Amino acid sequence: KVGPAVITEQDLENKLIFMTPDDQEFAKTPIGRTNYIDALVREKLAELAAKDAKLDESDAYLSALEDKRAQLKEIYDDFAQQMLIRSWYDQLEENGTTAVMEQEVKDYFDKYPYEMTIKQIIIANAETADQVLRALKASPSRWKTLERQYSVAPENTRGKEFSFMPGEFIPAIEVIAANSPSGSVQGFIKTSQGFHIIMKTREKRLSFKDAKERIEQILRMQKEDAALNALKNKYEVFVYEKN
Repeated sequence: KVGPAVITEQDLENKLIFMTPDDQEFAKTPIGRTNYIDALVREKLAELAAKDAKLDESDAYLSALEDKRAQLKEIYDDFAQQMLIRSWYDQLEENGTTAVMEQEVKDYFDKYPYEMTIKQIIIANAETADQVLRALKASPSRWKTLERQYSVAPENTRGKEFSFMPGEFIPAIEVIAANSPSGSVQGFIKTSQGFHIIMKTREKRLSFKDAKERIEQILRMQKEDAALNALKNKYEVFVYEKN
């Protein structure tokens, strides 16, 4: 007991779970338990003194509590939403809506047994994209220079290559890449990110073993997308843009 307050065995156990494994083991020894209880007593003394000083009624204290309550509510609401969404996807899997059959995988592999690799430059506007495309068509060796000068892609993606099977990347870019010879510059393709200029660097055939898991994921995603698109007939979707 600390004044009017009581520290129970359950209180000790509840706080133990937040300690490191080593500290938990030490707290179970006689010396460790004594030190642990002493630390809890010190906390309780400070808490009681703060309450006697009416600090639990101060604007700073109440404001901090309100901020934390709002943060926790946001975390809880987000968790609740994600759990609900995950439950819906789990239901799709359980009722077979997104189940992928072995034959489906084989059929997909027969049609798309390859992986393509590209690099891309993303331009902010069509006029500049057209100028850059013309320059690259005339001199592909200027790729790095023009990318540094004009690309609006995230810094960590510039100069990098992207490898994908059909169904793993942006559809419009996949089509262009699939119908382009390696080393050719193509574009420009408009997406929500901007105007893309691409260069296909290589293409290779995959073994069924290497492709199987990737194809399963592609087909599962396609079925999930189909289920979501079907919901648009039930729940009207409107996107209001400022401009």
